[in-house]
Amino acid sequence: MKRILFFVSALLLLASCDMVRTETYQDDLVMPLEEGQADSLFFSVSLEYVVTGMKVEIRQSINKAIVAQAFDLEGGDGTLEETAIRYRENLIDEYMNENAVLENGVRSWEDRLTGAFQAKYKNYMNYLVSYYSFRGGAHGIQTLSQIVFDAKTGEQVHEADLFAPGYEEPVAQLLRLAVKSAMEQEDPELMQLVNLEEVRPNGNFSLHEDGVEWLFQPYEVGPYALGIVSATLTWEDLRPFMKQ
Repeated sequence: MKRILFFVSALLLLASCDMVRTETYQDDLVMPLEEGQADSLFFSVSLEYVVTGMKVEIRQSINKAIVAQAFDLEGGDGTLEETAIRYRENLIDEYMNENAVLENGVRSWEDRLTGAFQAKYKNYMNYLVSYYSFRGGAHGIQTLSQIVFDAKTGEQVHEADLFAPGYEEPVAQLLRLAVKSAMEQEDPELMQLVNLEEVRPNGNFSLHEDGVEWLFQPYEVGPYALGIVSATLTWEDLRPFMKQ
């Protein structure tokens, strides 16, 4: 069963009186490997994007970056709907081809992709992409990827836009302290799993009232059991390393 739906919502930008309207593209599919069997491909996409309330070029820039991040593209190749349909068709082909000759084992796959705007900070719009993939085995893999947009220009904000040259190592040291403190409070044994040398600014960040939050994917700073690791540094801590 497949359904493609569009949901309308609205974002009130803090830097403007304009009401930014968004829609959510959604596509769900459950496709049995063979008729009458339980083994199936479970696929879903739910991605929020801007439709009105911004200049066309700003809106297009934001939506292009969302498509590129969500579908792991070098650039936004086509509209969100076109790209999602192409992605789904390629996934179906891959699923059928890889499982056509298997006689044993897990033959159900899951592929779930969501994306939505998060809390805003000043003139910055945060967007979070969540992806879960299961191809058999002991567990699937989930990743969380963050995008920050400048609402005035539609351009994606990178660390180098915020921080002065040479920020990497001092900010990495602060992040290691933050991760160490959080792990020790949550479960001291978790610290045995963390490779602190791998904890450093990685571009996967969002901006909030209380500071900057970084996310580290499974296996990025430790084994799968560690899960997704987050660390937030306050604006006060970061002020010495930011562009003036």
